Amino acid sequence: MEEKELFEKLKSAVVEGNDKEIKKLSQLAIDNGVDAYRALINGCAKGMDVVSDKYEKKEMFVPEILLSARAMYAALDVLMPHLKAEESKNTGTVMIGVVEGDIHDIGKNIVSLLLKVGGFEVVDLGKNVPLKTFVEKAKETKPDIIGLSALMTTSMMGMPEVIGMMKDAGIRDQVKILIGGAPISQKFADQIGADGYAPTGPSAIKAAEKLIGGN
Repeated sequence: MEEKELFEKLKSAVVEGNDKEIKKLSQLAIDNGVDAYRALINGCAKGMDVVSDKYEKKEMFVPEILLSARAMYAALDVLMPHLKAEESKNTGTVMIGVVEGDIHDIGKNIVSLLLKVGGFEVVDLGKNVPLKTFVEKAKETKPDIIGLSALMTTSMMGMPEVIGMMKDAGIRDQVKILIGGAPISQKFADQIGADGYAPTGPSAIKAAEKLIGGN
C-alpha cells in the first residue's frame, strides 16, 4: 500500500470511528517503515479535522465524535512508542486547558499530545478549568503560551474574561494567548485580543511555533 493511500485510510478510519481498523492500519504503517509522526499528522489528525468540520456543520454529534476520538487514541496506542519529537528551533512551554463550564476535552487532549510530539513542554490543566486558575498557574509556571479551548458557545465567552484577568494581574504582556475549539473563529480571536487561533491540532503546532518565534 502506498503511503498516500495509507494516510487516507487512517483518516477515514478516524472519521468512521473504526478503532479496530485503525489499529491494523497503524501497525501496517510501522511495519512498512512509515514515520509515525507523519502517519499521525497526515492521517489521523486530518481525520479529526474532518470530524471537527462536520461537527461545526451539525453533520456529526458528540456520540460520533467520541467514537472518532476513541479511534484516534487506538491509533496512538500503536504509534506513540515510535514517535520522536520533531526538532524545532521554537520550543517552549504551552499551558493548555478547557475553560470553565466545558467538559469537552477531546480536541484539547489531541492538541496537547501533538504539541508534546512537536517538541513543546506542555502543562495540561484539564477540563472545566476555573478562569482564575489560568492566571494563577500562569504566574506559577510562566508559560510562553496559554492555550484556551472551548467546544460550547457559552463557555467560549470565558476566554475574553481570562485575557482581562491577565491584564488586571499585570502579566498579559508576558504570555501569548492561543485559542481554539469548534465554535471559535479568527474573527472572535481578533475581537477578544487573542494572539493566535488554531482551528485544528496540526495548525496549533504551527501557531505555537509562530507565536514563540515572534514572526
